[in-house]
Amino acid sequence: MFFGEVALEMAAGAVLAHSEPVPGGRLRKGVILGAAEIAALRGQGLTHVTVARMGPGDVAEDMAAAELAAALVPDPVGQGVQPGTAFTGRVNLNAMGPGIVALDEAAIHRMNLVHPAITLATLPPWQRVTAGTLVGTVKIIAYGVERAALDRARDLARAAIRVMPVVLREASLVMTEAPGLDAKVAAKGRRAVEGRLRALGMRLTGVESVPHEGAALTGALRRAGGEMVLLLTGSATSDLMDTGPAAVRAAGGTVARFGMPVDPGNLLFHGRLGGRPVIGLPGCARSPALNGADWVLERLACGLAVTDADIAAMGVGGLLKEIPLRPQLREPT
Repeated sequence: MFFGEVALEMAAGAVLAHSEPVPGGRLRKGVILGAAEIAALRGQGLTHVTVARMGPGDVAEDMAAAELAAALVPDPVGQGVQPGTAFTGRVNLNAMGPGIVALDEAAIHRMNLVHPAITLATLPPWQRVTAGTLVGTVKIIAYGVERAALDRARDLARAAIRVMPVVLREASLVMTEAPGLDAKVAAKGRRAVEGRLRALGMRLTGVESVPHEGAALTGALRRAGGEMVLLLTGSATSDLMDTGPAAVRAAGGTVARFGMPVDPGNLLFHGRLGGRPVIGLPGCARSPALNGADWVLERLACGLAVTDADIAAMGVGGLLKEIPLRPQLREPT
């Protein structure tokens, strides 16, 4: 691709590189210069102009962006991502429904190394999205790019981005009452949990509140409906043998893990109960602010397994914003 200053009489068919004022308005950069545009530039007193001109092996920015987006999302419905229309070398990729972002990070890294003008920026992996959320944006940052580089980028990036859809549609909530726990705090917890589910397109199908005692909690867990069971205890879970995890086991379930390297959210546990995911929510889940429970809830809602390795990996980036709800803040004020 040629880029540089040329005489106006040599500019026909080239791309205007920089916006220029003209009588009665302004010519925007990126416009293809025809006779009318050249006459307007001449009327401004210009004799030369900076342009870009495609060579025989080059692809113009909009076509290049559209081709790369089509390679990234060859199956919009299956991948849950809708590419937009190319404009100024950009194609936006938007989520078609609620879910979490899944990326082939290695492929995207390799693609972004092919040529400095070929770029893809995305949300972080596993971030929750709703319908219409901008998941990624393809941008060709020059007016054109070599066909060979574009073809290599397309091959490397094929189907490298998707939104994993929510597959569970309803969950139940079991809460326990502990001495000294204000009823307003319990109500706030229910609202926060319901808001999280709503953001995923899920429904809170039932709520039961029982004393913070093993037998009562076991019975409530056995009665809990829905495709997922959430447990929010009035007293924090402090050990794998504490009331919450013990009640899950007594109800016939299993506990896969207690504790996670995400703060707020350390005191989460999760497992299975009657073939369904069960999550023992940490106390910080009473706040709508992001915490470790969100990351586990979102993956399970999308039908993904959450392994020890998955949770261990959450530690990098797992120091989240402090929330005033917590009784013991990280640092004294």
